[in-house]
Amino acid sequence: MLLLLISRKLTFKILEMIKQLYLYSTSHCHLCELAHALVAESTENIALKVIDVANDDALLARYGVRIPVLQRPDNKSELNWPFNVADILEFLSP
Repeated sequence: MLLLLISRKLTFKILEMIKQLYLYSTSHCHLCELAHALVAESTENIALKVIDVANDDALLARYGVRIPVLQRPDNKSELNWPFNVADILEFLSP
């Protein structure tokens, strides 16, 4: 129980440090909707900027077959689908 409490405190500390995430997505993408819901469930105080790759040829070429993709703007690391809440929290850890 103590380990879980410490783990949650560390998770909240990490989430306080990260202010924004990018979600590369596109409209009518069921997996992107699932990813959006997972991010909302696991990150209360982080702004999520959804970027539609269909509006940019370079982004479409880079992410078109990989969406949804989460990106941390602070270090540019990316998390490719499939992911779950635990994966997101690990992705956010330093």
